This record gives sequence, C-alpha cells and structure tokens, in this order.
Amino acid sequence: ATFHYRTLRCGDEETPVDDSRARGKPMELIVGKKFKLPVWEAVLRTMRPGERARFRCDAKHVVLYPLVSKSLRNIAAGKDPLEGQRHCCNIAQMHEHYSLGYPDLDELQKNPQPLIFDIEVLKVEPPGSYQQDPWAMTDEEKLQAVPQIHKEGNELYRQGKVPEAAAKYYDAIACLKNLQMKEQPGSPDWIELDQKITPLLLNYCQCKLQCEEYYEVLDHCSSILNKYEDNVKAYFKRGKAHAAVWNVAEAQADFAKVLALDPSLRPVVSKELRSLEARLREKDAEDKIRFKGIFSQ
Repeated sequence: ATFHYRTLRCGDEETPVDDSRARGKPMELIVGKKFKLPVWEAVLRTMRPGERARFRCDAKHVVLYPLVSKSLRNIAAGKDPLEGQRHCCNIAQMHEHYSLGYPDLDELQKNPQPLIFDIEVLKVEPPGSYQQDPWAMTDEEKLQAVPQIHKEGNELYRQGKVPEAAAKYYDAIACLKNLQMKEQPGSPDWIELDQKITPLLLNYCQCKLQCEEYYEVLDHCSSILNKYEDNVKAYFKRGKAHAAVWNVAEAQADFAKVLALDPSLRPVVSKELRSLEARLREKDAEDKIRFKGIFSQ
C-alpha cells in the first residue's frame, strides 16, 4: 500500500509530529511483513485507494512510533534508516535508547501518548507486483535482490539511461553495505561482501563520470584503492576524474599506475593522456588571451 500520512498529537491543538507530504514522498508498506507499527497495517486493511481517514490510536498501540518515525526521517534525509541500530557496547545502546536524535521523538519515547494518524491511501498493489526499497527488505531478501538490481542497472546503462543506472547500482550497494555493517570489519564474511560491493561501486563511478560528478568518483575510487591497491579500473576512473578537474600530476600518476599493472591498456591510456595534453594546450591559449587583456588595460 502506498499512502500519505500525518501524525498528530491528541489535544485541542493537534500538534503535528510527521507529515509525508512535507517530505515529498509517500509511505510504502507491505502488509503482512510484520511492520514495527501493526496498527498501520490494521487501519490500512479497512481503507480503499483514494480514501482519506483519521484514526485515533491509544498509547499502547503506538509505543514504537518514535523508533519508526526516526527511521522514516532518516530515509527522507538520505541517511541509513538503521542508523544507531548496530552492534555496539551496552553503554552506546543505553545512550541510543535514551536519545533518538530528535527532541520531539525523545519526549514521545519517554512519555507514550495517544496519536492521531491522518491517512490517505494512494494505491494498493497486488502481491508480487511491488518491488521493495532496499531498506524495507530482510537480510535474505537483500542478498537475493542484488544480482537482479545489478542486471537492471546494466540494462539501463546500455540504453543510455545513465542516472537511472546509477540509482540501481546505488540500491544494490546499499543492500550489501547494510549487510556488511553487521559483520566484523576484516572478517571473511565482511571481505566477501566488500568484494561484491567493489564492482558495483566501479559501475556507479562510471555513471558519475558521465554525469560529470568528478569529486564523488575521486572519493569512491580512492576508498577502493585504500583496500585494493591493484585495482586497475579504480586507477583508470580516478585518473579520468583527476584529469577532468585539472589535477594533472595526479591524473598522470594514476594512468602510469594503470600501465604498470596492465600494459595491454597502453592504447586506451595514451588516448586519455593525449586528450589531457590537448585540453592543457587549449587552456593555456585561453589563459594567455585572458591575461593579455588584463595587462593591456
């Protein structure tokens, strides 16, 4: 079910707590998946697409609302919805339960109270027709979904739909990153997941190169090379990004590393170096004209 919701405190003023319309994205919920807020499933089962209704729910039914709200707010802000729900020491867990990072939610957590939900159902999809967002999947579903999401990204890239392909690669990476965060860094399972993330991240970087988002490419490729010093593709893509932002020495160093690791790529690297040299000559010519105009005044 896809729906908009407003959460209000009970009382004369009905102070708003959350509003999906204000965030610009409706809520999506798969009924029967044991959502943390069962009361939402219960009320949605009574509604039809296009219907809008208000429900007053007793405090006992909304005790977990602050945690749900925190996750939804994190998603809207582009953060990990499970932020703070990692393996951590007892002191950290105590602190996390003490503060959710939002004062209004902290107050609701300490003093549970009845809430009003103003819900408008936008659409209801039959079972099997809906593709979940990665954050809503179970660990097993995430692992199973990655190959299909990767394939969809590749197909979009072949069609020239580069931003859409990047979004698919991002979703696949998010699935694996979420699983990786639950493993001990450096453990066999962590490394196995990281090796699955790397090619997806390189595909994502290729999309970002074409979208001219060069600094993101520099960050991601550097993170790969910090772990895998012999990754030729990471050096090559980082070299192209350095060249695009006029980091000439860094670009030349990365391209030299590519040749040292794989001499068969000399024709491709030579082409990139010639392109960089041509751009440098063009830039020098433009600078001479510009500075000549300044000094002749």
